[in-house]
Amino acid sequence: MYPPAFPAGHFMWLHTDGEHQFGSLDINCIFYRVLCRAAMEPETKRWKGSKCDDDSWLAFPVLSDEQSADVELVEAFAAPIVNRKATSRLVRELNGVYPLTGLQHVKRVRACRAEDSPHPLEVLLCLLSDVPNPADASIPSLLPAGSWEGLGEPFVVKVPARPPLTRPQFELASCRWPTTFHEDKQVTVALRGELFGPQQRALMHTFMASAVAAARAAAQLGMEAVGAAVVDPETQRIVTVGHDRRGEHPLQHAVMVCIDLVARSQGGGCYRHDRYAACRFAPTDPQPEGGAVPYICSGYDLYVTREPCVMCAMALVHSRIGRVFYGAAAADGALGTRFKIHTQKDLNHRFQVYRGVLKRQCEDLSSRGRKTPEPPLLG
Repeated sequence: MYPPAFPAGHFMWLHTDGEHQFGSLDINCIFYRVLCRAAMEPETKRWKGSKCDDDSWLAFPVLSDEQSADVELVEAFAAPIVNRKATSRLVRELNGVYPLTGLQHVKRVRACRAEDSPHPLEVLLCLLSDVPNPADASIPSLLPAGSWEGLGEPFVVKVPARPPLTRPQFELASCRWPTTFHEDKQVTVALRGELFGPQQRALMHTFMASAVAAARAAAQLGMEAVGAAVVDPETQRIVTVGHDRRGEHPLQHAVMVCIDLVARSQGGGCYRHDRYAACRFAPTDPQPEGGAVPYICSGYDLYVTREPCVMCAMALVHSRIGRVFYGAAAADGALGTRFKIHTQKDLNHRFQVYRGVLKRQCEDLSSRGRKTPEPPLLG
């Protein structure tokens, strides 16, 4: 795909008119480093001296509301177990009277929290909603006639209404009442900002840097300072880079431009981008005979300086993006700020989203906005 040699500070790129052109340093050299670094440098050299050394940022997952919100609580009656030897019998009989349907994640018995309490255990009796008159609650009014001598006076507690999905939710829920938790360790590590190792972060830094460079090019043209890059994570190859072009067409947000450039790299696409030097694509590698070209962005990653809007987020759903990394949040953002479209269960495709890559640089772009384009030189 690339010639054996090319001018210093330049590299060959397939422009949108189908011709091979040599670009200038700046944004082009970023692509060259990503494309060739894996083959030319040893692992230790790639990380040594990386920009990540002096630019601290962490990538955090953007989870669904169900995963990120506090676990809802529901009120229940509990009572101290005054006779510890009766615990098994009491639990068995309570399960028959009040099985606590839908609360299988909640443990029926807990150790008493008060260190000076004469009663070491407490047991859940029932939900307040199960009782006709909870204001006058007592053991005789809550439970049918039977052998309940091992129970003390009931009191009200709050227990988690659903199972916790993340460790923060589990830790908060457990402060209320002991709860079972089936941990997704990858989510736990991601929430600490530790999912990606040093070499992965170095590559992520470079990919987002290409989007930042494109955003700056857009600002110089008087457009919104938003840039994006689509990356093939299998080959660590930048597939396309684009920037905001709403000065020419209201629908050509940076993400939409990148998706169209991916389509052009596969022989499709709707728009021509050859007037914009920073909007480029790499040709798709030839497929083996009988092999199918991937459906637009299937399996690809998107790096974008600003959180995508609703239109762009839905376009990412339809183009089957694999992961999205954005640097700065946006007031109209549809992934982390508002709708979290990537988590909607009614859609036929969902994808992972991470925020915070090169956060400071991306927020600087958003705060500076667009620049007035310089007038053309006369001559």
